[in-house]
Amino acid sequence: MSEKKLQQEDCNEDNLGPGILTLTTTRIAFDKTKSRVMDFSKSMGETLLDIPLSDIVRTWREGLIMKKACISVRTSSGEKVYKFGVFNVGGWVDGIQDAINEL
Repeated sequence: MSEKKLQQEDCNEDNLGPGILTLTTTRIAFDKTKSRVMDFSKSMGETLLDIPLSDIVRTWREGLIMKKACISVRTSSGEKVYKFGVFNVGGWVDGIQDAINEL
């Protein structure tokens, strides 16, 4: 099965800061971005997260005013939670869950 991009959006992760969140048919990735106000430029930095969908334990949304799409990921030392501030929280949570179900 070839990997296809399903969703991509600028976002902010609670601990990692600003970046681009990408959901594919096989994984979810977060690439750090760097912006400069002087010339309104934005550049891609390093990939901080590259998580196979099979490692995602659960997905949920949280927050009243600042809504977040959240995932819990299985790691060698237990579970790690990531919280992404995205525009369409429900679409991301549903999209991640649908991609996991398609595996």
